[in-house]
Amino acid sequence: MIKVISAIPNSPNTLLVELSDGRKGTFDVGPYLERGIFKELKNPSYFKQVKAAYGGVVWPNEQDFSPETISVELIEQR
Repeated sequence: MIKVISAIPNSPNTLLVELSDGRKGTFDVGPYLERGIFKELKNPSYFKQVKAAYGGVVWPNEQDFSPETISVELIEQR
C-alpha cells in the first residue's frame, strides 16, 4: 500500500508530496476547493497546516485526501 511520506504546502492550492514508492511531485487541491468541507482550505494560513498522517494528508478540521487519490492525481517531478 502506498503512503504519503511528506506533504509540504507549495504555491496556492498545491502540495509537494513524497510517496512511499519513491515518487515525488505536486498534488493540486484546487479542483476540490468548492466542495463542502474543502472550502476552508482556501484560507492560506489554514492550508499551510497540512500534515502527512494515516497514509494520506490531513488538516486540523478533518479535511483529508487518501494516498490513493494523491497517487492517481500526482503530477510527478522528473
